[in-house]
Order: sequence, then structure tokens, then C-alpha cells
Amino acid sequence: MLKCPGVEVHMAPAYHVITLFPEMFAALTEFGVSGRAVKQQLCSLKFWNPRDFTQDNYHTVDDRPFGGGPGMVMLVEPLDLALTAVKATLLRQGILLPRMIYLSPQGRRLDQALVQELLQEPALVMLAGRYEGIDERLFARHSIEEISLGDYVLSGGELPAMVLLDAVIRQIPGALGHADSAKEDSFADGLLDCPHYTRPEDYLGLKSPPVLRGGNHAEVTRWRLRQALKRTSLRRPDLIEQRAMSSLEKELMTELLGEIRREVGPE
Repeated sequence: MLKCPGVEVHMAPAYHVITLFPEMFAALTEFGVSGRAVKQQLCSLKFWNPRDFTQDNYHTVDDRPFGGGPGMVMLVEPLDLALTAVKATLLRQGILLPRMIYLSPQGRRLDQALVQELLQEPALVMLAGRYEGIDERLFARHSIEEISLGDYVLSGGELPAMVLLDAVIRQIPGALGHADSAKEDSFADGLLDCPHYTRPEDYLGLKSPPVLRGGNHAEVTRWRLRQALKRTSLRRPDLIEQRAMSSLEKELMTELLGEIRREVGPE
């Protein structure tokens, strides 16, 4: 991303999505954390329909692929014109080269580190594909990176775009009700989240941990870290293997080793 010198850039990040189904994003703009963030103008969301950039009476946005085969491919011209219009809009706001993303299973895997990276951008432009995909010449016309949610195929890029946006928007300062909420999410510090409890203290014989009700904040912090390390070791040992542990984490892991072996059982 480059900013134009001498031009003031909007403080709130601007998110633009090119999609054939903008109405799907009501789930993001009208509800929950992301909906509140939009209403409080902590970020802006704008949607662009490629059909608005077509040149024929039928608003055609796809055609059969060259070389034959099943399915349809999204036409290069409507998407090119839409991307160009978005870039022109952002240029007027002082953003010269916005980060442009195509949601695709062929891209870089979305994780918390990438979410934090995207959070630093003043603008994101997302292209939600459909059918068999988009015309490859769009990558030659625009600097587009590909981001994937995982190794599977969905019917379109709208759901991945919503997932990406929700993950980013909840990290914007002020989006969550408590300043520490985002810090305690799973993966926020490279570990899975610890278990959580609330009233009643005893539900049908299932009791909440006494340490959480004792009022000793240092002990609560230690217990939560211990549980996060334990849960991560059992469910995502790869995260433990690549982690540079603090002295407290090493101490807790030493305590946990025997307990984890008993729960996992003999190999």
C-alpha cells in the first residue's frame, strides 16, 4: 500500500468487496461485532457488483472457458472495470496502491499472523469469485494476492471474504466490548484458548473451577495459561513445537507432561 503525499488518509480502514451477491454481507454489516464496528464507523464497508460494469443488455459476467470443460469463468472486463473503479475511489482518499485480495484455495493460508498483518492496512479490496474462477488476465492487470481459508472448495468467495473481514474487524481497537478480549482469543498469542465458565457455579453436579472464583488474579492468570498450554499440547502440538516459551511456560509444561501422557494414553 502506498499513500499519496500531501493527501490526508481516512483513519478508519476502508474495506471494499467485489461480489455478485452483496446482499449476503448483511450477516457481516448488520449483526454482531462487525455490525457494531460498521455502525460506529470504526471501519467502512462498500460492495461493488460486477454486473454494474457490464456492457451488454443482459449484464453478462461469465462465459464458457477457452479449451472447453465444465462450468463457466468470470469475464475479465467487468471485474477489471470494477477493480479500476475501486482503486480510483481509494486514490481520491489518498491511497495509491491498496492491498488487493482474491479469495482462492490456491492462496496463502489465513492465520492469525496474516490477520494482524491485514489489520495494519488502511484499505483492503477483496474479489469474491464464482463459477470455475476468474480470467487469469486479471492478475496481469492488477497486483492481486490470493488468500485461502483451507484446502477445500466453496461455491464462491463471499463466505471466505466474510470470514476474513470478521477476523480483521474484531481486532480494530474499540470493536470489542473489552480492550483485552481480542488478546485472549485463540491464536492471539499463538496458543489455543483456555476453557471458560460462568454462572451457576454448579450445574447438575458439574462444578466450575474454584480458582476462577477465588479472587486471586495472579492464580487465575496462571491457571488460564496452564489450561491453554495443555489444550494446545493435546489438540495442536505443532503450535507447541514451534513456540519460543517463556520461563513460566516451561515450568507449567514440566508440570503438565505427566498429566498429558496419562490423558493421551500409551502410544
